[in-house]
Amino acid sequence: MRSLLPLSALPLLGGCDLVVLNPAGDIARQQADVLMISVGLMLLIIIPVMALIVWFAWKYRASNETATYKPDWDHSTALELVIWSGPLLIVIALGALTWISTHLLDPYRPIGQISSGKPVPEDQQPLEIQVVSLDWKWLFIYPEQGIATVNRLVVPVDRQVRFRLSSSSVMNTFYVPAMAGMIYTMPGMETKLHAVLNRPGTFDGMSAHYSGAGFSYMNFKTTSTDAAGFDKFVAGVKAMPNRLDTARYLELEKPSEKVPPMGFGGVEQGLFTRIVQMCVKPGTPCMTESMGHGGHDSAVNSRLPEGERTKGALEKAPSEYGVSPHSSGDAPQGSSAAPGAADPGNDANRNMTRIAPPAIPGRTAPALG
Repeated sequence: MRSLLPLSALPLLGGCDLVVLNPAGDIARQQADVLMISVGLMLLIIIPVMALIVWFAWKYRASNETATYKPDWDHSTALELVIWSGPLLIVIALGALTWISTHLLDPYRPIGQISSGKPVPEDQQPLEIQVVSLDWKWLFIYPEQGIATVNRLVVPVDRQVRFRLSSSSVMNTFYVPAMAGMIYTMPGMETKLHAVLNRPGTFDGMSAHYSGAGFSYMNFKTTSTDAAGFDKFVAGVKAMPNRLDTARYLELEKPSEKVPPMGFGGVEQGLFTRIVQMCVKPGTPCMTESMGHGGHDSAVNSRLPEGERTKGALEKAPSEYGVSPHSSGDAPQGSSAAPGAADPGNDANRNMTRIAPPAIPGRTAPALG
């Protein structure tokens, strides 16, 4: 009797809302359709195979003396045709579906419709939101409105949103299941995501890529509202006295956990660009400036003169090899010894997620403390 108890909970699952299969945005809806079609195509093989296993086991059981026994049977053209043609057709269908959906649902591509059968209005401009993944919180900058929020995302219903995403330290993943699929955020790089929410509500947003000790609390609420509600949200944030400038961002960038939602009524001009270029800290040259240091052509295919060119690994003698520095040794960055052995509760044991910018000519070597 006790073994039947789990089955009694099955009716309760009817109240669960599987957001991935029942999203609130058109992009996520199309992605859910691709998922269901792919599963359906694969079930065309799985279900018959599982059914045949049961049927063969029953038909050729030891007690069935009427089953035909053919030990010399080794080939059937009809059976071979079914075995190979079925999976081949399914692979072709899956390949075509994947190719089409990969292009139509490219996160860098502006959306072509607000919802099924409803094209994007010609006079509607996308709402731009700049996203930065911090340790361990999310920063959202609204450049058009001149405001910023932490761990709180608000968007208008039925309006295309153009996300520009980056990271302050380590790679992360921005994910609002009700709106669109996951997109990576990376330090020194910018990724893009176009999406829309088609109904008002509050939905979960999260980090879907492990990034250190505070990863479990890297969640935020995403609210979709009508135009009037969005304007009210903007006005409320604008009234806040806090301003997101360089000093405040550098303070915000420090690792912290369980950060409550907050807002900034003003944002320093060009802050997101400097975050992507990894030059927010005063005196740090931006990556684009460092790439052109020395007067050399910064084109990808350009080559330095022979006398200035660095030898490749295959050109070096064994005595010229060295050991590359890394930050994954026994001690956290900036400390001479791992404090965990003597002081397990030391906060330095937790902050192992920082990365050092690559060594670029013209850039001062960062302090690891």
